[in-house]
Amino acid sequence: MTAELVDAIASFVKLGGPVVAILIVLSVFALALILLKFAQFWRERVGRHRRAERALHAWFHDGYGDARAIAETDRSPVGTALATAMRLAAMRQASRQAIEDDVSRLSLTRLHDLQRGFRALDAIAQIAPLLGLFGTVIGMIDAFRQLQTAGSAVDPSLLAGGIWVALLTTATGLAVAMPVQLILTWFETQLENERVAIETMTGAVLSHRPPEAAAEQAAPAGAVHAH
Repeated sequence: MTAELVDAIASFVKLGGPVVAILIVLSVFALALILLKFAQFWRERVGRHRRAERALHAWFHDGYGDARAIAETDRSPVGTALATAMRLAAMRQASRQAIEDDVSRLSLTRLHDLQRGFRALDAIAQIAPLLGLFGTVIGMIDAFRQLQTAGSAVDPSLLAGGIWVALLTTATGLAVAMPVQLILTWFETQLENERVAIETMTGAVLSHRPPEAAAEQAAPAGAVHAH
């Protein structure tokens, strides 16, 4: 079956010309990159917030110790940001703005790492249709050149065959670009949801402090703490 697949691809490339060959190479590269990103998103637990939500629930109802213990077992960007916010908020040695800045820097690093490869996928999604159109234009030029060479003895089937072969490159370009663009949009949506979850959950942590954490980190008499 592998030999048959290779033969089919070879005949397809021969029919479509070098432009189709380039598009096939781009599609293989895009597929490899997409699989790597799926594996990275799965490993980093992107979009899976159940553990972070449990940590946040514990922060409000069970106390600082339980909440931080749960958050520190979550290796997702949300879990890491939540654990950092809980640790700094319980210490009470930094202002809310300073804590937000630290969490923001940490989150930006994680999200930027997850975003690597997006520009390559976006470039493939944009260039594939243009390459297909370029191949079509070249094919149409060649078809009409043959029409001119034939003079009065024009074979309509020859012209039609040249045109459909030319249009094959446009179809190939669109077939490569559309799924890549859809998957890239999904990746970007997941990262945006992750960013919003980080902001909302860490904001909830900073707006509430468990009683036991307050007792453990009690300030000298007369000190005023803003909630």
